[in-house]
Amino acid sequence: MDVAIVGIGLHPFGRFEGVSDMDMGVFAARQAMRDAGVAWSDLQFAVGGSLGQTLGGGASPDTMVSRLGLTGLQFINVSNGCATAGSALAMACNSIQAGVFDVGLVVGFDKHSRGAFDPDPASLGLGQWYGDIGLMLTTQFFAMKINRYMHDFGITRSSLAKVAAKALRNGSLNPNAWRQKPISEEEILASPVLNYPLTQYMFCSPDEGAGALVVCRADQAHRYTDRPVFVKGISVQTRKFGSFEVMAPWLPIERGHAPTVDAARACFEMAGVAPGDVDVAQIQDSESGAEIMHMAENGFCEDGEQEAMIQAGETEIGGRLPINTDGGLIANGEPIGASGLRQMHEIVLQLRGDAGQRQVPGDPRVGYTQVYGAPGVGACTLLTT
Repeated sequence: MDVAIVGIGLHPFGRFEGVSDMDMGVFAARQAMRDAGVAWSDLQFAVGGSLGQTLGGGASPDTMVSRLGLTGLQFINVSNGCATAGSALAMACNSIQAGVFDVGLVVGFDKHSRGAFDPDPASLGLGQWYGDIGLMLTTQFFAMKINRYMHDFGITRSSLAKVAAKALRNGSLNPNAWRQKPISEEEILASPVLNYPLTQYMFCSPDEGAGALVVCRADQAHRYTDRPVFVKGISVQTRKFGSFEVMAPWLPIERGHAPTVDAARACFEMAGVAPGDVDVAQIQDSESGAEIMHMAENGFCEDGEQEAMIQAGETEIGGRLPINTDGGLIANGEPIGASGLRQMHEIVLQLRGDAGQRQVPGDPRVGYTQVYGAPGVGACTLLTT
């Protein structure tokens, strides 16, 4: 049984003084319900994602019922790092495909403090020594990983800058993005180096926002919309032995592949399509090097082929494989519970033909999303009209 997305909602990403994380979640949920033409009382279940509930200081998504209505529906909370939204949608799809429910809500929100994420090492099963040597700062991990990748596969700093410039240029076309000012490749390369080879404008930042989807059985989608988008493939995978991931305290001699590789393969196999069939993609760009590495991990090219693709403009909105058309994490920032739902919101807009100035030409029919979360979780979805 296929699952359809029949409603989408998004609270803009950025900084909003006086607006709580739950306020943003309720806003996105109501937008999605309005888009689907349903009331809260029509929904049979909800899955909500947030990191704030795990770290403390944030609302628990299920408490949204106090604002949306006390109808008794099942509401389950999810927290799975940056893969939270993908995991929440997977749970919702599983519930519908199992025949337990017909229609429900997926919602995610977060309101993060300014500055880098700074979790307690013990919360990830690590010793205090890991934080003492600076590795809890994820900028160091990303820099080490892309630095080696550049050495092994011939990726240049010019391509790092082009990815970031593309993100900020696309973000300038997105009224919901946090960063809406284009920055040139030259300015990006000249900005302060945070962890070599990555500069200030190559990174995303924690921020605030929310996203929501109304999902239902595909054979009932006509009740809610004449433009459904179908979830044809979805997969969530954890890391295997030998993969080098965020918060990994050691690395074996024999390297293994990242969890995204397994998640992507399973997702494409479930959907019955190939990476070459994808018309538009949203992939994790915690920093510009991540987008480059994930291009290969998701099967869109071989390692090293990204250099020619990026230099030729193939990942631009009008290119062969548009990636992160809404500006991605670099332009939008990352409220973790909402990040993957922002990706899905953008793909639905693209497949509907409603993306405005950033609309991919040629009537895209197949969209793809991928998120990557600590300490090594990949979540991928394949969406079609």
